[in-house]
This record gives sequence, C-alpha cells and structure tokens, in this order.
Amino acid sequence: MAVYENASEITVEMMNLSDASARTAASKSHSDEDGTTVPGGKLLRCVAVSFCLLCVLQVALNISLRLALSPPPGIDASFKNLTEERDEFRSINLRIEESYKTLTEERDELKRKLSNFALYSNQGWVYFSGSFYYISSINKTWQDSRDDCVRRGADLMIINSKEEQEFTRKYRQIMWIGLTDRETEGVWKWVDGTLLTTSFWHSGEPNNYEGTNEDCVAVNYHDYKNSWNDLECVIKNFWICEKKMTL
Repeated sequence: MAVYENASEITVEMMNLSDASARTAASKSHSDEDGTTVPGGKLLRCVAVSFCLLCVLQVALNISLRLALSPPPGIDASFKNLTEERDEFRSINLRIEESYKTLTEERDELKRKLSNFALYSNQGWVYFSGSFYYISSINKTWQDSRDDCVRRGADLMIINSKEEQEFTRKYRQIMWIGLTDRETEGVWKWVDGTLLTTSFWHSGEPNNYEGTNEDCVAVNYHDYKNSWNDLECVIKNFWICEKKMTL
C-alpha cells in the first residue's frame, strides 16, 4: 500500500482497496456455485460412485449365494429316498441286533443244559423222554425217599403216560413213585399237587391190604403193564427221582 501525505488521498485509496476485496470475494463465491473450482465436490462424487458400486456388488453377491444355496432340480426327492433308505437300514440293523441277542441267549441256555446233561449223566442219572431219572441203590421210607430227591434238585417220579410206565418196568425193582393219598383218603395226588388222571393200578389195587394204612404208591408187579401197588409209607423200598430237562 502506498502512503500519501494528503489525508483525502489516503481515504480514497482505502476505499479502492475495500472495493477490490469485495469484488474478489464475490468472484470466489460465484466460482463455488458453478462447481468448477471446489475440491469437496469431487470427493462427494467419488463417495457416491463408490456407494453405487457397493450396492451393485451386494446385489451380485446375493444372487450368487441364492444360486449356490438353492437345491438343484430333483434334490428333494433324492434326499427323501436317501432318508427312507437310511431308516430302513436302521430298522434292519435293529432286527439283526435283536436276533443276535436272542441267539446268544439261546446259545447260553443250550450250553447250560448241556453242562447239566453232562453233570447228571456222570452222577448216574438216566435220560428219557424229556427228564432225567435217578434210581436209588438203597432202601428208604417214602418220605425219606422224597427228601433225597428234593436234595438232588428233583422229586419222586410222576407217571403220566404209557411210555413212562414202561420205562419203570425195565428196572424190575419195587420203587417208590410220587403218588399218595396221605392228605385225604382215596384222593390220590402227585407230589406236584396235581390229581391222578391216568393210572396203572395192578388188579385189586389200591386196597389198604388187611386194613393197613397204605397211603403211598410203588411200582411192584413188573411182569404186568399195570404194576402199581399201594403200600404203607413207612416200608423201606428203592425209589426213583425225576428231574424235567429238555433240549
């Protein structure tokens, strides 16, 4: 700025400077409105373009994911078939496991029976028609004979068929069997509590011979198919035990 001696000249110069500043500001403002010289406008345009690109990428990504995750045609039916096959295999596997368990139990039961067969055979028992039989080698009363059978895990023999009756005849000994009317006279019961239905009494038996109290039964007359004889229970005879055991 020039310095003048005259005050009026100084005033005029200052006014000129003020007008120039005003014109410069107006020109700058006009340039901002036109958008030709504002750096911030470029930044806004870049942000807008970037945002549009991101939107396009998002749409493309959504479409790609939908295509990737959407099952191909027929996949639902295939999945259903596979599920049904899986369930069928599971059912088959369960049946196999149940059959295996049953077979294992049957095998163990057969082993147990075979072990018992060997045990009883070695102890002198005789197997016939689903039962093991023990024929004593000494004489005892009917009750003592039964007690011996019970200690052996058996009981006095029960005869329910002609085959069992014929089996007893081949030993040709007087042997106690498990039949008695000690509870009620004339009501014959087997040792398991069942009533007598099939009998093989010898002719004239039972008879309480000569008024004696004959309440127990033995196989006696071996030359006859009907060989039963009622005897006093205190008489000592051989006896035959029976233990049911089938394979």
